[in-house]
Amino acid sequence: MKISIGNDHAGPEYKKAIVAMLTAKGHEVLNHGTDSEASVDYPDFGHPVAEDVTSGRADLGIVICGSGNGIAMTVNKHQGIRAALCWNKEIAALAKLHNDANIISIPARFTSIHQAVEMVETFLATEFEGGRHQARVDKIACS
Repeated sequence: MKISIGNDHAGPEYKKAIVAMLTAKGHEVLNHGTDSEASVDYPDFGHPVAEDVTSGRADLGIVICGSGNGIAMTVNKHQGIRAALCWNKEIAALAKLHNDANIISIPARFTSIHQAVEMVETFLATEFEGGRHQARVDKIACS
């Protein structure tokens, strides 16, 4: 699977751990994140992830910022993106199972690196349930 990842200054260590896990499992990673803790603007790293997912260059995306909110808002501006802010693996599973999320947003200042890796593993392993949820997902996009 090809995964696009982007992060601001709150997430370099999270990204490093997540990328290590992804590559160990044989996934290809498109890295749009910063490797520095110097202040940067999260939209500069979120938009390329959303573009990778909407264009098909990536199957799924991962975005990381301090609260997870700003970067989630950024990627959700792109038509076809369903980014879910997740703070535990149960929420990550439901984001895929019920909402067919294609980007997971991680709040680095409110989760541990271990939790973040677990969430990503869960997100990747969970399949969309479809059924009654499909009609709801179809109503998310605006024309």
